[in-house]
Amino acid sequence: SLMNQIRDRFCHVDTCPYQGPRIFFENAGGGLTLKSVVEVNTELAGIPDNQGRDNPASHELVRIIAEARDNMRTFLGVKEGPVFTGESGTELIFRMVRAAALGSPAGGNMIGSTLEHPATVSASKRWAEIAGKEYRAAVHDNASASITASDYAAIVDADTRVATIIHTSPVTGMTVDIPAVVKTIRSVSPDCIIILDGIQHAAHGGLSIDEYDIDGYAVSAYKVFSRHNYGFAWLSPRLATLPHDHLDGTPDDFWEMGTRDTSAFACTSKVIEYFDWLGSHFTESEDRRTRILAAGEAIAEHEHDLVDLMINGLGEQKGLRDMPEVFVIGGHDNPAREGMVSIIVEGKPCAEVVADLNAKGIRTHVRKADYFSGNILEPLGRPTCIRVSMCHYNTEQEVLTFLRELESIVKAHVEANASAA
Repeated sequence: SLMNQIRDRFCHVDTCPYQGPRIFFENAGGGLTLKSVVEVNTELAGIPDNQGRDNPASHELVRIIAEARDNMRTFLGVKEGPVFTGESGTELIFRMVRAAALGSPAGGNMIGSTLEHPATVSASKRWAEIAGKEYRAAVHDNASASITASDYAAIVDADTRVATIIHTSPVTGMTVDIPAVVKTIRSVSPDCIIILDGIQHAAHGGLSIDEYDIDGYAVSAYKVFSRHNYGFAWLSPRLATLPHDHLDGTPDDFWEMGTRDTSAFACTSKVIEYFDWLGSHFTESEDRRTRILAAGEAIAEHEHDLVDLMINGLGEQKGLRDMPEVFVIGGHDNPAREGMVSIIVEGKPCAEVVADLNAKGIRTHVRKADYFSGNILEPLGRPTCIRVSMCHYNTEQEVLTFLRELESIVKAHVEANASAA
């Protein structure tokens, strides 16, 4: 009953308007959109008024934005520091990294890892060079497809000015132990400015940023059940007040440029209302923050079960573990995996597997060894992989259907090779 209610709140949950019935396992490329988001976005798109005017419409727009900022803080788990919107999560990361690189003490170094998305890596390399700082990258482990605190310990020193960490990889699906990595960095460089890329993680579990001891966190809205072309971020008070682009006369911690898109704030509020509603099914608390955390825990548990089913199968239905022709990035037993499994069918081009699955009504995606995914695939000697990314509105039956169809594709591939031989 609850799963039916959940799925009913999303657009196109099991049907593509251009393809027809389909299973959506491409959530890392952008989650499904809440119907409430579409409704409020449509409603506000037609309002001609701007904020800051003395009329009823403008007053309402200001109220919507202020309410959304409070909702963002509750969702992220922060009490101090500004929250604001921008063009995208990537754009917000670039702005934070730039301010940190140029505003931190001269010299020293900036660190990250090879697990990270180019949003942080590209920004860090660019602004490290401009700021006259060395850039260092911790090397992730190919077998686990993740990065650890000990990896960061190998590159951090007392002169580390800025550090970036990815919360969850959008290629491997592996989440990083943020408290452990941050503790390692702070133990060596206490004043280091630490910025997190939360773009992949935000939809898959609760956030408690005040507990992370960091300085910046970025989210892309389209990854968390909203629309494209905006993201939102949080800044610690010290990062927020470093020199940065802003209009003369605005507060030192003001980061927004130009008139705000009220619908972006309203859409975010609808997303957070959804987490609140979902969490109310798992706690009797009247506190919104408690309900949001309960939703995050329930989401993580359900997605863990979906991954476990995909790896191990059920009954007579084989899982990926029992398909020897299928290589699983990060291995079969990896507790860091979060709602995603990236695979390769040995000897069959990944694009063909994705096309075959799509023909059977299952949406997945090819990741190539390009600037987005080469950091993961090149060390493995793999030109491509198939990303199967799930979210909490996906069902066990959808996973079983995927396994059945993949097994059929693998069997046909094996038989074709045997005939050719």
